[in-house]
Amino acid sequence: MSDPDTIPQGDAVDNDYTSRPGQKQHIPVQTDEAPIDDPIDPATADSDQQLERDENEAIDTSNIVEGRTRGATKQQSAYREPGDDEGLPGAEDGASRVATTKQTDGAVEAEIQNPPRK
Repeated sequence: MSDPDTIPQGDAVDNDYTSRPGQKQHIPVQTDEAPIDDPIDPATADSDQQLERDENEAIDTSNIVEGRTRGATKQQSAYREPGDDEGLPGAEDGASRVATTKQTDGAVEAEIQNPPRK
């Protein structure tokens, strides 16, 4: 548990930063104790009526589309499944070569095999 002697003591209110009379600041700074203007009524803030009012204010009914797809229809035979080799380079570019290495008595031998051409 915490030792009460190690907890910082002092006043939690610090009004040293507030605007003083005669100072010219763009935005006056209020004290910590100054009342705030809260437009939310705690008694009705968590009610179904307030939720319904919030939803009615948030939903822009002029932006709702009447139709489901705006008249778009599926085009027949517009999509073709790509083949297995489509978009891949051919064997003639050297990308399909197979390199193998064999080590015997401290020497390394390399062999490059070309795949059979179709």
